[in-house]
Amino acid sequence: MVVSNARAGGRDVSGAAHGTPLWREDREFAPRRPALPGNVTADVAIVGAGFTGLWAAYYLLQADPSLKVVLLEREFAGFGASGRNGGWASSIFPVSLARVEQLYSHRAALDLQAAMNDTVSEIGRVVGDEGIDCEYARDGFVSLARSEAQWARAKATVAGAEKFGTRGQWQLLDSAAAQEKINATDVLGGIYTEHCALLHPDKLVRGLAGWVEEHGAVIYEDTAVDEIGKGIVWTEHGSVTASVVIRATEAFTPEFPAYRRNVAPLYSLVVATAPLPQGLREDLGLDGRTAFNDMRNLRIYAHPTSDGRLLFGGRGAPYHFGSKVDSSFDVDEKIHDKIIDTMHEFFPALADVPVTHRWGGPLGVPRDWFPSVGYDQNNKTAWAGPYVGDGVATSNLAGRILRNLILDKRDDLNSLPVVNHRSPKWEVEPFRWFGVNAGLRAAATADLEERVTGKPSTVSALLEKLTGAH
Repeated sequence: MVVSNARAGGRDVSGAAHGTPLWREDREFAPRRPALPGNVTADVAIVGAGFTGLWAAYYLLQADPSLKVVLLEREFAGFGASGRNGGWASSIFPVSLARVEQLYSHRAALDLQAAMNDTVSEIGRVVGDEGIDCEYARDGFVSLARSEAQWARAKATVAGAEKFGTRGQWQLLDSAAAQEKINATDVLGGIYTEHCALLHPDKLVRGLAGWVEEHGAVIYEDTAVDEIGKGIVWTEHGSVTASVVIRATEAFTPEFPAYRRNVAPLYSLVVATAPLPQGLREDLGLDGRTAFNDMRNLRIYAHPTSDGRLLFGGRGAPYHFGSKVDSSFDVDEKIHDKIIDTMHEFFPALADVPVTHRWGGPLGVPRDWFPSVGYDQNNKTAWAGPYVGDGVATSNLAGRILRNLILDKRDDLNSLPVVNHRSPKWEVEPFRWFGVNAGLRAAATADLEERVTGKPSTVSALLEKLTGAH
């Protein structure tokens, strides 16, 4: 389906302007699984059939195949961020290691980074062992420095990592080495880490869902959960009574009154081009599978897909009053156009390449930007997330921790600082709306400041100090 052109010059011929992610185009109208048929019982009930819920089910059933596991999904498996993300499984944690050290300890911060690094490998191991063809490719991640301020930040990042104790986490690249990886404009250098893989998110969802169903789990789709109680989940179709209920609801968490202020949903938006000619891909350094961005403050993310497209995404869409989440927010023409302009700034040669897909979706942000995984045995409730946009890998780590906590399995992962971390609640409205959007504007202002001064932003430094995010 081709819709009307939304960009001048005929460059945007989006076949999915209504917001269908590139990943799901081939199954947009696929039949759904049946809804919950009535009242049922289970050992484990999981609210949400995205990465968190599926990884938890996978590891639980792998450890104890006798478990009766039920997953409840309002739409279909992978409907939320798990099927809309940029396809990076990276070792990035949304909070700086310095903030982790401040809240816990230096050792805890080092252990957390090591666990995140191992998680990238763990995902590759699982998809290999289980035969899940999700286009997993581990070619690492490069963050380009495309201004003097960004180059200063790149050098400080590597020096800081070495001093902190994460030696080798980042490799400093000069201009030639950085451009050899990604031949964007104005590259002064960059930093590189091996701890990142690319994958097809929806194929991973489908593979995990198929595995857990083959091993006894039941996924009920079109089953909206109305309330989560102590060992019980209520829906309009019936209830599930379980020994433990896992809340894996990410950006949709505020839709439950009891968790209204636990999470703020922010939208991340993405575009994808038509497949690029092989010669152009080679000229631009896009003929591999390396993830990349630059070191601006308002985050962007990009990578070449397995079929030769360029995927390019970014933040900047506003937070919506009352933590509202709605499919109408998945496409924001103004922000999508800015993302396309940024892509063309990186690669002017793509100016006449059609943009075939625009989509987006909400990601969850706790008040302190710190993801958490926990289990309250007395209330028969467990949870994981939200992940602040870094959940493709972190959800796998969360799934293993949930297995450990629920099955009382001793493991070094159980002592990581994410375990039973408690974030403060977000402010009530309208203060939440004002604060979140002010933070987004501040990040954009920091980038403008750096373009003017050529130095790392004082606004950015203040933001990191206030939030711990980086």
